[in-house]
Amino acid sequence: MPHSPASPGGASLGAGSSLEDWLRWQETLHPRSIELGLGRIARVAAALRLPAHDALTITIAGTNGKGSSAHLAELIYRKAGYHVGLYTSPHLLHYNERIRIDGEPCRDADLCRAFTAIEAARGNVALTYFEFGTLAALWLFREAGVQLQILEVGLGGRLDATNLVDADAALVTTIGLDHQDWLGDTREQIAVEKAGVFRHGRVAIAAEPAPPATLIAEATRIGALLQRRGQDFDVGRGENGFDWIGTDREYAGLPLPGIAGDAQIDNAAGVIALVEALQARLPVPESALRSALPQLRVPGRLTQRGDLLLDVAHNAEAAQVLAQAIERLYDETGVVLVLGMLDDKPHAAFVAALATRLNAVVFVDLPPPRGLKAEDLQARVQASLTADMPQRCCDNMRDALNQARSFAGGAGHIVVTGSFLTVAEALSTVDG
Repeated sequence: MPHSPASPGGASLGAGSSLEDWLRWQETLHPRSIELGLGRIARVAAALRLPAHDALTITIAGTNGKGSSAHLAELIYRKAGYHVGLYTSPHLLHYNERIRIDGEPCRDADLCRAFTAIEAARGNVALTYFEFGTLAALWLFREAGVQLQILEVGLGGRLDATNLVDADAALVTTIGLDHQDWLGDTREQIAVEKAGVFRHGRVAIAAEPAPPATLIAEATRIGALLQRRGQDFDVGRGENGFDWIGTDREYAGLPLPGIAGDAQIDNAAGVIALVEALQARLPVPESALRSALPQLRVPGRLTQRGDLLLDVAHNAEAAQVLAQAIERLYDETGVVLVLGMLDDKPHAAFVAALATRLNAVVFVDLPPPRGLKAEDLQARVQASLTADMPQRCCDNMRDALNQARSFAGGAGHIVVTGSFLTVAEALSTVDG
């Protein structure tokens, strides 16, 4: 018999419960915030008769670039006239950002309907917060009758909740050292986990020019139809555009993505390879590519807001991409860094990638249990900074931004980075 979930305060959630009530309750349901594995979610999905098989599925994994790639794929297919669902994580400001249908975040009421259906079906299965969201996305996409659902992997690939669905085509963007407690200590180990989204007889795209050999070996073992950057497709860069070159087709003079940087061209290369691989099933005209690329925007990815440049980079590889963007945007001018990071990130390597472009650093607290205190973060990165680098620690974002502006002076540049939480807090502070 379906049961009503109990809120942290003891009262039962009913049909009129708010989205905030549901999300707060979901955080208490499973004893661990992350619990990889498909057993729990598969049992509940079967009760919900998910996943639906009418929609084609694209799954996108990778250490960096998977969010931008997912948004670009959504935009291309929308420009081509398709009815598209997009599932991404984490959100920046509002949970609704995670589930989009035809470019619009789902409404609170629709999310609550999905959560109610999941709760009625789950029995005694203790789902995680992410598993609840994944099931809600699939349920809402089925309700909306989307033609294509694009799923961004949350963590890894093989055991991630999104891997419940057999993707018609899958993309792995880049492979770096992140979430090592869960995925392994080397790129080779992590590559095997990410290749878990590949399927036998279906297209698998490796967008990184030199992926670990284990990715290739795992794709071969699975029997996926692997297409590799540099062998089956590639890009040629120009000052104002780029070329995409495939085995049977070439797109010359494509406009640059709306998010600047070479990394976004790399991401676009993989997405276009996906689109080409599915042309027989979901035809996309060249005009859709040319229209979508310059319109790409993803909040928190090199987002300019007043005197701030905000970026959700949180690992060493992403910091290197951010450093290239700073160099391009600000020439030889240094920046003031506002930095807040989670405990399990490569703090010293992150700051080392940016160090030569820094004039000063302001460290800011992130909330427990995973967030670091500003003083602890400062201590972990001192070896990556010069001894005379101006530094301050702040326990809130408003003070951190004020201190950064003081360091920067009237003509300085301020970069806020280190975590989705850091960027979200900065945006809330500026907009609030």
